[in-house]
This record gives sequence, structure tokens and C-alpha cells, in this order.
Amino acid sequence: MKHSQAEILREYGPFPDVKQVGGVSFDGRNVWFASGDRLNALDPDVGEVVNTIAVAAHAGTAFDGRYLFQIAEDRIQKIDPKTGEILSTIPAPGNGGDSGLAWAEGTLWVGEYRGRKIHQIDPETGAVLRSIESNRFVTGVTWIGDELWHATWEGDESDIRHIEPETGQVLERVEMPAGIGISGLESDGADRLFCGGGNSGKIRAVRRPK
Repeated sequence: MKHSQAEILREYGPFPDVKQVGGVSFDGRNVWFASGDRLNALDPDVGEVVNTIAVAAHAGTAFDGRYLFQIAEDRIQKIDPKTGEILSTIPAPGNGGDSGLAWAEGTLWVGEYRGRKIHQIDPETGAVLRSIESNRFVTGVTWIGDELWHATWEGDESDIRHIEPETGQVLERVEMPAGIGISGLESDGADRLFCGGGNSGKIRAVRRPK
């Protein structure tokens, strides 16, 4: 297993009226992040919030190329980012203990925090298609091409892990500095990983390891 220390490229925030950063996603241009009672679109080049949607946004956030998906307590909402309208709702597999969301190849991948699992679910019904075990609290999930990565946060320790999607075996670990936790994870599809900073109210861009 490869092991490295995280290289933090940039810090964003804290932002006005944001006490907690939950899920993080990327629409190709802006980083969307959940902050409890709204979704926020951050322009990562400028470093400013350029749009907000007033919607319950407690944990993981995902983007399928057109719509946002947002965990709100025990459900997952499908949201039109242009209008802010909630188009549909499905149950979340962890019944309120969910903490990471990603879109890949037509399905949603959901982190179940204390259950230490990642579930692949049907985005229309919420049915669990399969589950992957982790040995840490899962706090964020993302796909980079055909690679599955997830964030962990336990106590003062947090890391980003590249895992084998079939078995859950850890292939690579990127360790965050002590005291810096990750509460949401998303790739920009290139060399940056965007990490929610929990109650620090910040977002951090971390270099994706080569």
C-alpha cells in the first residue's frame, strides 16, 4: 500500500454564516458544498461563493452532470441547480447516518459514517445494489475515473483512501495533518481533491497523488 502526506494546495473560507461544511461536489466549474440549511457554489479560482440554494443540506453532495443530489437527514434530494427546485426524494441507506455522496456510471455511492460502509444505490428508488466495508468512519466518497476514493475522520486523524471497489482493500492512503478533518470529498477530475473541513467552516484543495 502506498502512503503519503497530504499536500494542501489552497484553503477556502471560512465563509459568512457557514458554521459547518458537509458534502462537497464539483460541476466542472464550481465547488458545491452543503452547510446545513443551504447549498453553496464556490468558484475555486476566485475563492468566493457565487450562488446559493436554500435547501436542507446536512451531509453528502453529488452532481450527475445535470442535477445535484443532496443528503438531508434520512433522505437524498435531487435538485435542479438552475432553479433550486427539489425534483424527487429517495431514502438514504444509513437512515440519517450517511456522510458522503458520489455519482458514477448511473448510480449513487453513499458513505455510511458510523456503519463504516460505502453503499452503491439506485438513484431512482434508493435500493442498495451492493455495499463495501471500511475499517474507519467514512466521511466522503468520490470517483476519479475508474478509481474509488473515500475520506475518513476519527478523533484527530483523517485521511483519503484509494480502495479496490470490489473488495474494499486499501491501495493508497493520503494522510491529512493532525487536527484537520475531512467532512466531504470530491475530485475535480484532474489533480485536485476538494475536502470539506467540518466545523472549521473551510474547504481545502489537496493535490491528488500521482
